[in-house]
This record gives sequence, structure tokens and C-alpha cells, in this order.
Amino acid sequence: MKKILSGMLVLLALQLKAQDSTGSLTISGYAEAYYQYDFNQPADNNRPGFIYSHNRHNEFNLNLGFIKANYSAARVRANMALGTGTYMNANYAAEPGVLKNILEANVGIKISKQKNLWIDAGIMPSHIGFESAISKDCWNLTRSLLADNSPYFETGAKITYNSDNGKWLFSGMALNGWQRIKRVDANSLMSWGTQVQFKPSGKVLLNYSTFIGTDKPDSVRLSRFFHNIYGIFNITDQFGITAGFDIGTEEKFSGSDKKNTWYSPVLILKYAFNSKWAIAGRVEHYNDKNGAIIATGSPNGFQTTGYSLNLDHSPFKNVLFRMEIRNLSSKDEIFSKRNGSVTNNSPFLTSSLAVSF
Repeated sequence: MKKILSGMLVLLALQLKAQDSTGSLTISGYAEAYYQYDFNQPADNNRPGFIYSHNRHNEFNLNLGFIKANYSAARVRANMALGTGTYMNANYAAEPGVLKNILEANVGIKISKQKNLWIDAGIMPSHIGFESAISKDCWNLTRSLLADNSPYFETGAKITYNSDNGKWLFSGMALNGWQRIKRVDANSLMSWGTQVQFKPSGKVLLNYSTFIGTDKPDSVRLSRFFHNIYGIFNITDQFGITAGFDIGTEEKFSGSDKKNTWYSPVLILKYAFNSKWAIAGRVEHYNDKNGAIIATGSPNGFQTTGYSLNLDHSPFKNVLFRMEIRNLSSKDEIFSKRNGSVTNNSPFLTSSLAVSF
């Protein structure tokens, strides 16, 4: 695998340099190890199925590690990243073969000499949400319910325009599905997405993203329409607020006018004491009483509220140590305990150490 990746990167670099000799090739990497303790002590040491990051109990493990090559030139760009860890195992479980380890693989070309207008294609980070798979780039150690249950990545082609003043971004994309590399078998339709971002100043970012499509075969097709709205407000150099709201609808059955609806608000506050120490708190709610995204089989479906508090320490610029205490409280008893009983609360502690280069 290493020899194949090295050969692909060399070939890619040679091809791109032939098109634009001013480009540069950068190799980077990231690794995040973690230990997590779930006070419910699940018998199989797995966190609930709707948790896709940091999802192992009472063991040291790797959430995400990757090596990435980035090529950047005036009118050409490309990315290739191979990853491993429990994040990859959970989020890429439906992908076949070596696709399970492709974190990112995309190429882009600038189609206008005067304007910042690009077309990119391949496996790309999702246009939905303010949280990524890379924990060091997020305000909280663990991902929100909102992030874990919407796409982290997407596969397709997109066109993106950035305004000359850098304040506006407009993007449209054709996609293989809802967090898919390989399209669902027997699904003949593409999915679609849009994104609009506005940065009125260097301290404020406003975003509205959508997804429309289906994640089912044609025979049981259910149309899905999803909205992702958030704002990031850096009030001062030390204090920031992130507020987000997701809402989605999906047909109850194929061709039905009736919809299943789910939604999730989240609020995060962050305070940086200095360049080495920071604290962040999060409150969130996820309501999917009809089980469109998270099916529990319980009387009230998935209606869960979460609270978390994390402390971060960065002793060096490329090192981040984090600790977080978090609790999820559900309307129904949906969390399993080691003795076989169930409860409506899930308290847990997580710690992680991330290194990037």
C-alpha cells in the first residue's frame, strides 16, 4: 500500500507540475490517540451506534491518523490522504476494499483567469457542518450529535466561487449520496448540495448548506432534504461563540406527501486563557422521534440532550492534549449497561493527545 501511494503521489505531482510549474507539493500528517471511559460500561466496549468518533470504551485507541499530500498551484490543486483509526472504521464501514482508508482524494482546476472560480472532483470534506474529523480543528474534543449524524465527507464534483473581497462563497455540488464514496447499489439518482458563506468581518462567519437526494435504492427511494445553518462569532481574541441548527425531512414512504422530520440545535462557548490553555462548553439537543437518522425502536424515538465541558492544553504548537466530561440524556431508556439493563443517561470521560506535522 505504501509503495502504491508513493507511486501515485509522484505521478500526480509530475502531471500537475507539467501543467503549472509554479506549484508546490506539501506532505503533512496527523495522529490523535484517545482514552474514553463510559460510566455505563457497555459489555462490548462500544459506544452507542450513533457515535462515530471516539467510540470505544475503556481502552487506548487511535481515533484518526493520516498522511496527506497536497499540491497547490495558481490554477491547479489536488489532495490525497490515507487514514486509519476508529473514526475510519465507523464512518467508512459501508465502503468496499481500499476505499475504507481514503480520507481525501480530489483534484481541482481554476476555470477563470480573472475570478476565483474552481471546479473540484473526488472525495472531499463535507460542505455540511462546522466540525470536521480532525479534532484539533474543533472547539470540543468529541463531535456533537449533529456532526456525527451528518456527512463528514462526500464524493462528487463541485463548483465554487469566492468573491474578490473574500466575503462571499457560493458552491454547488453533484454527489454520490449522503456520506458515500460508492453510490448505494440500485440507486440511479445523483444527490445535490449547495453552500453559501458570508464573512462580514474577520471575526464572523455565517453559513447555509443544503443537501437534497436519497440514500436508498430506487425500489424504496425516500427523498431527503436537509438544511445546515451555523454562525461562528469570535467576539474577542479570547472568547468565541458557535451556534448551529440542522433540520431535515425525509419521505415516510416512497412518493408520500408525509415527512419524517429531525432537527438539532447546538451552542458552543470557547474561552482561550492564552496560547496554551483553553476551555469550551457545549449544549445540544437532537430530536428524531421517527427514527429517520437514528432509529432506537423506543416509544419516543431519539430525543436526546447533551452537555459537555473540555479543557485543552497545547504545550507546543503542533501538540494538543484535551480532556472532556460529557453526558447525554435521552427521553427514553436507550443506553445499555454492562448488566444488561438500560438507562436514559450516558455520562463519559474522554482524553486525547493529538500531534500534527
